Amino acid sequence: MHTKLPSHAEYVIVGGGIIGLSIAYHLTRLGHRDVLLLERDQLTCGTTWHAAGLVTQLRASENMAKLAQYTAGLFQELEELTGQSTGFRQCGSITVAATPERLEELKRGASMGRSFGLDVDIIDAAEAKRRVPMLDVADVLGAAWIASDGKTNPVDTARAFATGARQGGAKILERTPVTRILVENGRVTGVETVDGSVRADKVVICAGMWTRTLAADLNWTVPLHAAEHFYVVTESMPGLAPDTPTLRDLDACMYAKEDAGKLLVGFFEPKGKPWGMEGIPRDFSFESLPDDLDHIEPHLVNAMRRLPGLANVGLQLNFNGPESFTPDNRFLLGPAPDIAGLYVASGFNSCGIESSGGAGKVMAEWMSTGMPASDYWEMDVRRAMPFQRNRRYLHDRTGEAVGLLYALHWPHKSPSTARNVRVSPLHHRLAAAGATFGEAAGWERTQWFGPADAPAYGHATFGRDGWFKASRAEHEATRSEVTLFDQTSFAHLLVQGRDALSFVQRLSTNDVDVPIGRIVYTPWLNERGGMESDVTIARTAEHEFLVVTAAVQRVRDLAWMRLHAKRAGHVSVTDVSSGYACLSVMGPRSRELLMRVSPTDFSDATFPFATAQEIEIGYGMALAFRMTFVGELGWELHIPVEQALGVYDALVAAGRDLGVRDAGYVALNTLRLEAGYRDWGADVSDEDSPLEAGLGFTIAWNKSDDFIGRSVLESQRGQTPRRRLVQFAAPGAAPLMFGTEPVWRNGSPVGYLRSAGYGHTLGCGVGMGYLQCENGVSADWLAKGAFEIEIAGERHPAIASLRAFYDVNRTRVKGEWRKLEDIIAPELLRVKS
Repeated sequence: MHTKLPSHAEYVIVGGGIIGLSIAYHLTRLGHRDVLLLERDQLTCGTTWHAAGLVTQLRASENMAKLAQYTAGLFQELEELTGQSTGFRQCGSITVAATPERLEELKRGASMGRSFGLDVDIIDAAEAKRRVPMLDVADVLGAAWIASDGKTNPVDTARAFATGARQGGAKILERTPVTRILVENGRVTGVETVDGSVRADKVVICAGMWTRTLAADLNWTVPLHAAEHFYVVTESMPGLAPDTPTLRDLDACMYAKEDAGKLLVGFFEPKGKPWGMEGIPRDFSFESLPDDLDHIEPHLVNAMRRLPGLANVGLQLNFNGPESFTPDNRFLLGPAPDIAGLYVASGFNSCGIESSGGAGKVMAEWMSTGMPASDYWEMDVRRAMPFQRNRRYLHDRTGEAVGLLYALHWPHKSPSTARNVRVSPLHHRLAAAGATFGEAAGWERTQWFGPADAPAYGHATFGRDGWFKASRAEHEATRSEVTLFDQTSFAHLLVQGRDALSFVQRLSTNDVDVPIGRIVYTPWLNERGGMESDVTIARTAEHEFLVVTAAVQRVRDLAWMRLHAKRAGHVSVTDVSSGYACLSVMGPRSRELLMRVSPTDFSDATFPFATAQEIEIGYGMALAFRMTFVGELGWELHIPVEQALGVYDALVAAGRDLGVRDAGYVALNTLRLEAGYRDWGADVSDEDSPLEAGLGFTIAWNKSDDFIGRSVLESQRGQTPRRRLVQFAAPGAAPLMFGTEPVWRNGSPVGYLRSAGYGHTLGCGVGMGYLQCENGVSADWLAKGAFEIEIAGERHPAIASLRAFYDVNRTRVKGEWRKLEDIIAPELLRVKS
């Protein structure tokens, strides 16, 4: 009998899979009682019921790892908390490596996991076979062992969340499909169901494969697509113990777990099979898809090689069921950019069970307080670009996304499918020059320039191969001559109106009340003092400001601005990104090059640092910013799109004898790391304050206008931060650093690198990471410590500093020529000599 639909609920959860049920459970744990979960059919009927139920905790970032660790811990006690059995067993997990590259990836992952507080051991082949006797380890070079991993029964675990939610006061209604999300005046007001409407204060969509369509009806991009997922279950295997560790052979594209005396073996094949291009049927519930033995046969053969016993046992089940994948294999969590009170938790890429506890906790806290408890930017739905709900794009990308879960995670690697969606007007010129492209927010961006016949979508390796040599040449040219960086992917957001100044002052820690033509770099804070973004703002008229931000922050920053513009009086915010290309001219000879193609006076007196002018250049016009992200003299040219090609050609023709060359984003990254420039999303985030990040110079304490987060900064002012972003150099380290490497002080772990690369000018690895000390992270504390950086399990001596190792006084930015030995940090020179 159907329980009566209430007319109102404080929280409405759309979808009764394990994610929605976990959110309901966690909302009640926070004390919320007016919680309503609506399921279109029966609980778990979409994807949860056929999930494999592996529970692993190693993730690519600290906060994702913490979510997974929380989930594993919760699963251990969920039965006791709710009285509902879950089937959770902490049997451990083993991931084997049969190639040197995979073993290095596992070693790097183990180091990263330990920096996140997860015990990961690298074991040899003999130890792997001792733990899983059925393994063939003839070609195994090593393996990763995580004792705290395990497995659970997905349906029983979901029922435990449901039981706990009901015990906490939540109402769960099955067979109540939500047909529409109701929105009025930019705010969610409820949901419409087949049985009537429910008014709601907040709504979260947890509808799995159906989420994209529900969101698209609101003009909201939540990009995910279903794919067929295959596994087989054997007949009973004598001697297969219930506590047999779960197994992964990533190169064989397979995983395995004990399942009631049988073996479940699943696959993440390199070429997946997208499903549901025309939409997912609303009545699709406890159903499977047609099996396809031909599709999985090569991977099943590989599994038999790794587990020879499979060849001697029959298959009881050959299963195929759909799961949803996102374009970048990361979750979709958080608020709708332009609809207050509406949230999503979806797109779990076959990791929904092992992520359910953490995701439910995150979303319950986010909905309850209005902001996330930590930095979840890599999972934030606001990273999605509007075009990414295009079904053909999602279909084609999903075919690759399935296999990318187990593919080697090379540095600077991008997917190869569904490319060339957003291209600069210079794209074909750069391709002809040998550009290797990566993807960011759908943009094709040059990583480095190699031979003209190099793969367009190549990637780096862990070693000093061709990519390393190519980016080194670009790095060195920027330091010694002049280079061109195509940064057309920048987002441009125009603020206009008589209240424009007070609006940007309210958002900015720095003082933006500057003369027309001045540029200000400033963080934007949330109410807890964390950096929601960092942007460059040019005052282009009395009541007009141009905000320039990173490509991936476009949707997020635009939503942040529009949210606060509602209460800002007479002000408008317009996304004008598609009107601009950006070409950065960087290096000590940049002024000389620009003077050859423009009549503008580029001298310090006429065109000082942090100013903007509209200039004639070539046959066109550009808004030139004297700014730099590489630590050298340089200008960003913001050019009308239709004029960009002509400007580029003019610069190239005029600079041949100056050594002008193109450069890519890998060199941009290594240059900025040497100079100590922060990268939002890596070095700074919405849980880092400017004072912790070493950006105190961006805070205008004396400006008359108040700004968001000021009271929190005032409470930190004058104190030595207990947590501080620190620069690192590893002069003797041969292995390359890419970020997430643990940092040790006097033999104890104290943090990890947020970002890292090779400083070709400094001649060693460089990076940045947050360290913590109860008495404060001071220069004296750093000086008294012996630091090491752990790379792939080996520790290497490192130098720690609160200041950049390259040109800390910014003399090169000012156009002053200094010898390298005069601008490299003395402590680094001493070690190197």
